[in-house]
Amino acid sequence: MLYNPFREMDRFFDQAARAVARDARLMPMDLYRDGDNFIAKLDLPGVDPATIEVGIDDRTLTVTAERKPVEIESGDKNHWVSRERTTGSFARQLTLGGGLDLANVNADYADGVLTLTIPVAEEAKPRKISVTGTSVPAQVEGSPEEKKEA
Repeated sequence: MLYNPFREMDRFFDQAARAVARDARLMPMDLYRDGDNFIAKLDLPGVDPATIEVGIDDRTLTVTAERKPVEIESGDKNHWVSRERTTGSFARQLTLGGGLDLANVNADYADGVLTLTIPVAEEAKPRKISVTGTSVPAQVEGSPEEKKEA
C-alpha cells in the first residue's frame, strides 16, 4: 500500500466539516452595550418566527427555535443533490448578571437575526451624588498687623 498524503488531508477536512456542522446548531451571537441597554444579536436564518421562544427563569435567559427541513416534491425529476443546512430544534442559554431590568427585555426578529434588548436597571445606572456642606468659614481674631508685632 502506497502512502497517500491526500488521504490524511481528506480525513482532516472531513473531521473539521463535522465539527462545523455540530457547531452550526448553535446560535452565533454578538453582544454589546449601547448606552443603557445590552443588545444581543443571534443568527437564526431560515427559522419561522412562530417557532422562536424567549424566556427568563431567575437569571437564565433561554432562546429556542426550530428550522424545518425543506421538502421537495417526489417525482422522477426531483431528487436531492446536496443537503447541508442544519434542521431541527436549537437552544441557547445566557446567564444574566445583576443590575438588569429583566421585566423589560424586548425581542425582535428580522432578516434572520433575533435582536434582544436587555435594559440596565435604574439602580445599576451610574449616577452623580450631590455633595452638600455646612462648612462655617473660620474667623480670625485681630488683624494681620497685630500678628506680625507679636
